[in-house]
Amino acid sequence: MLTHLSIRDVVLIERLDLPFSPGLTVLTGETGAGKSILLDSLGLTLGERASAGLVRAGAEQASVTACFELAPGHPLPGLLAEQGILIDDPRDPLVLRRIVTVDGRSRAYINDQPAGVTLLRRAASLLVEIQGQHEQMGLADQSTHLDLLDAFGVPADLRADTAAAYRAWMEATAELAAAQAAMENAAREEDWLRQSVEDLSSLAPQEDEETHLAGLRQSLQQGERRGEAIAAALAELSPRDRRATGPAAALRGASRTLQRLLPAAGEDDAAAGGADRLAHDALAALERAEEALGEAETLLSRLAADAESDPHLLEQTEERLFALRAAARKHGVSVPELPGLLAAFADRLAALDSGNARIGALQEAVRTRRARFEDTAGRLSAARETTARRLEQAVTAELRPLRLERARFFVSLPPLPPEAWTARGREQAAFQIAANPGQPPGPLAKVASGGELSRLMLALKVVLAGRSAVPTLVFDEVDSGVGGATASAIGDRLARVGHDVQVLVVTHSPQVAARGDAHLRISKSVTKGRTETRAEPLSAAQRREEIARMLAGDTITEAARAAADSLLQG
Repeated sequence: MLTHLSIRDVVLIERLDLPFSPGLTVLTGETGAGKSILLDSLGLTLGERASAGLVRAGAEQASVTACFELAPGHPLPGLLAEQGILIDDPRDPLVLRRIVTVDGRSRAYINDQPAGVTLLRRAASLLVEIQGQHEQMGLADQSTHLDLLDAFGVPADLRADTAAAYRAWMEATAELAAAQAAMENAAREEDWLRQSVEDLSSLAPQEDEETHLAGLRQSLQQGERRGEAIAAALAELSPRDRRATGPAAALRGASRTLQRLLPAAGEDDAAAGGADRLAHDALAALERAEEALGEAETLLSRLAADAESDPHLLEQTEERLFALRAAARKHGVSVPELPGLLAAFADRLAALDSGNARIGALQEAVRTRRARFEDTAGRLSAARETTARRLEQAVTAELRPLRLERARFFVSLPPLPPEAWTARGREQAAFQIAANPGQPPGPLAKVASGGELSRLMLALKVVLAGRSAVPTLVFDEVDSGVGGATASAIGDRLARVGHDVQVLVVTHSPQVAARGDAHLRISKSVTKGRTETRAEPLSAAQRREEIARMLAGDTITEAARAAADSLLQG
C-alpha cells in the first residue's frame, strides 16, 4: 500500500509530507483548494505525463516521492528483477520518485535507480488504480478483465489444465515445424548430400588417421634419406663407373707396386737392410687397410639392406594424407572431424529417407494435443460463461444503491480465432455497460459518463474486492452529482472495499467523508503574497468540524455539528 507521499515545489505546493494508513482515507477541502494538485503529484510518480507547468513558480524543479509497502508474494519484485532492479529485503519500502525541471524534462527513479517512464508505468500498474471523472486506470483496461473474471470464480485447476494442454500442443507444433523445416532443407540439398556421403564413404576416414599417416610419412622420408646416404658411401668405396678408381683398387695397386720392390724368395736380402723391413711393414699396413675396407664395405652393404625403403609405400601414404586433407578443406572441417561429418551426413540422409514417417507421427501428436486443449479450453469457456452470469448479477445488484438503477452490467466473452488462442483459453473478456434501457451495451469508458463510470467502478470493486494484485485504489469525486442515500451508499461501499485494500477518495460528500478511517483536509492560504496548498491529517474533533462545514457551508451551526456526529457514529 501507499505509506508516504512527499511533494516538493509542485504548482501551489512548496513542501508537503503526507503519511497514509490502511483502510479508507478521505481527502476533503473547498473547491479549488488543490485536491487535484495532490492527485496530479501522485500521478507523476505513476508515470503520468510531466510538464513544465507543474513546477512551482520560482523553483528550478519539482519532485514527488511515493513510498509503498509490498505484501508478501506481490508480483512487482519479479518484474523489477527482470529489469535489473533488485529488492534486497521484501520488507523494505519501494520508492518511486519523479523529478520535473523548468524546461519540462523529467527523470524517474525506482529505489533510487534510474528507470524509464515505461517501466515506471508498468510498476505503477501493479501498485495503484485511479478511477476519476476524466481518466481511469485499472478496471477500464480491458486487458485486465479476463483475469478478474477468472479470479471471481473460475476453478484454478481448470485454468492450470488448459495452460498445460496449450503448452503441450505448442511443443508438439514446434517439434513438427522443426522436423518439416529439416526435411525441406534436406530435400533441397539431397543430391549434394548423397554425393558427399558417397565420396566420404569411399574415402572412409578413420579416427586419428591423420596423426598416424603424418608419423608414417615422416618415418618413411627419414628412411629414404638414410638409404641414399648409405648408397652414396658404398658408391665411394665401389664406384659403378669402371673408369673411376675406388679406394679398394688403389690399395691393391699400391700393394702390387710395393711387392715388386721386395727381393724374390730365396734371394739374399741381407744387402737390403732396413729399407726392406720398412717396405714389408708398409705392405702389411696396406693389407690391413684392404681388409678394413672390405669389412666397411660389408657393413655398409648390410646397412643398405636394412635401410631399403619401399618408395611405393611413401607415395601411397602421401596420397592418402593429401586426399584426407583435401576432403577436410572441401567441407570446411579438420581431418579428425571427417568421420563425424560422414556420420552426420548419413543421419541426415536417413532422416530424409524416414522423415515422412516421423512427420506423420508428429502430425498425429499435434492433432491429439490440440484436441486435448480444445476439450479443456471448452470446459474452461463453459465455466467462464457461468461465472460471467454470476458476476453480472452481483455487479447489477450493486448498481441500484449507487443511483445506477437503470444501468445493466454485462460480461462479454468474444471468441478468439484459432491463431490467437493462448494458454489462457479461446476467448477474451470485456466488461460492458448499458447505461439506459434499450441502449446496447458498450465498453465501460465509452458508454458511461464520468460520475457514472466512477460509481460503476466502485460497484465492480465491491464485488471483486481482494481479487486484484493492486493494493491501492484512488477514487476522484466518485460521489459527484449525488447526495443523500446515494452518497451514503457510496461511503458504505468504499468502506467495505477498504477492508480488503487501501482506498483513497477525494470527496465533497459528508456521508462519504464520515466513513473514512483517516481524514486529510486540503486547504489553500496566502502567505507573504504567495498562494500555497496544504494538507493536514485531522483529529477526531477536527473531523467533526470539517464534516459539519461540508454540511452547512462557511457558517457552522450546532445543528450541523449534531448531524456530523450522527454521520460519524454511522
